[in-house]
Amino acid sequence: SYYLKESKGSRRWLLFLEGGWYCFNRENCDTRYDTMRRLMSSREWPATRVGAGILSSQPEENPHWWNANMVFIPYCSSDVWSGASSKSEKNEYAFMGALIIQEVIKELVGKGLGTAKVLLLAGSSAGGTGVLLNVDRVAEQLEEMGYPGIQVRGLADSGWFLDNKQYRRTDCIDTITCAPTEAIRRGIRYWNGIVPERCKLQFKEGEEWNCFFGYKIYPTLRCPVFIVQWLFDEAQLTVDNVHLTGQPVQEGQWLYIQNLGRELRNTLKDVTASFAPACLAHEIITRNHWTDIQVKGTSLPRALHCWDRSLHESNKDGKAPLKGCPIHLIDSCPWPHCNPSCPTIRDQFTGQEMNVIQFLMHMGFDVQKMAQQQGLEPSKLLGMLSSGN
Repeated sequence: SYYLKESKGSRRWLLFLEGGWYCFNRENCDTRYDTMRRLMSSREWPATRVGAGILSSQPEENPHWWNANMVFIPYCSSDVWSGASSKSEKNEYAFMGALIIQEVIKELVGKGLGTAKVLLLAGSSAGGTGVLLNVDRVAEQLEEMGYPGIQVRGLADSGWFLDNKQYRRTDCIDTITCAPTEAIRRGIRYWNGIVPERCKLQFKEGEEWNCFFGYKIYPTLRCPVFIVQWLFDEAQLTVDNVHLTGQPVQEGQWLYIQNLGRELRNTLKDVTASFAPACLAHEIITRNHWTDIQVKGTSLPRALHCWDRSLHESNKDGKAPLKGCPIHLIDSCPWPHCNPSCPTIRDQFTGQEMNVIQFLMHMGFDVQKMAQQQGLEPSKLLGMLSSGN
């Protein structure tokens, strides 16, 4: 099942894959079925939905994509859009994420997708990882169906996870406590998950889980993909067992968080098109405030527009990147929310909004000590923090 908003004059199509974690064994899939039914079954989905962010049809909220044909594919497969197994004696649940995408494409071709110029496969969180796993397959499918002229691209939001060492190791009980590599390893077997052939060939048999991690699959992709990733992604911190509960953060956690930002920045350095703000958040492209976040003075819709233009230009003559239209945007400041355009943070208990300094103090950030480390006066450091330099 999917939702469609047609835009008759447009030859641009945007297909969005919803996110929402996953489940990887009978126990946690049962729990998910009981507590989050909409992520396991389409039975209770509403008849219509309203799109926000890049799915909005208001030019103010969505300056460059507002008049595209929009398709929202809800996530009821719980398999990071990778499964290809039907319900069987052995398996109580069907996992068909990869097949759902193929079926939707087949059906849309008859509804105007066949005449498209550009198809942007976008997704957030598990849907963002789903984009990395499926974008080349969608391009191949359209080619095989006789539509080689459609330019297929990907936009992966908050789906670029790291398979790093957890801050504290915990046993793999459920999605939240399980280290990402272990969860995916179990998941692939349970879902009969499929990964793209070109990525699979890079790893030994049984090591296909590697292809769920952006920095490992990205170099194998043929389609252009734009990566949107918070440097301090809340879902990443959750699986790494850094829980920001409103208690001051211990020094070990603080160093871990800063190191996470460095590692993430490092994995993005060879990614042609990227937008990575130094914020503590998760998902952005379907939020109505997505136009407010900036990296080095450029907003995300603007960066996507520049990327569109660069792909358009490079089809012509492979010129140098467009002046004043950057597409590789990664914050260089070292801690969460050092970018003043980050989304508002609220105290988890009181719901009060916090500014950067309040937030850092709340996290247990030691201004005196930090200033000393940076060789600055504390007052100078506080000034820099509040202006976001």
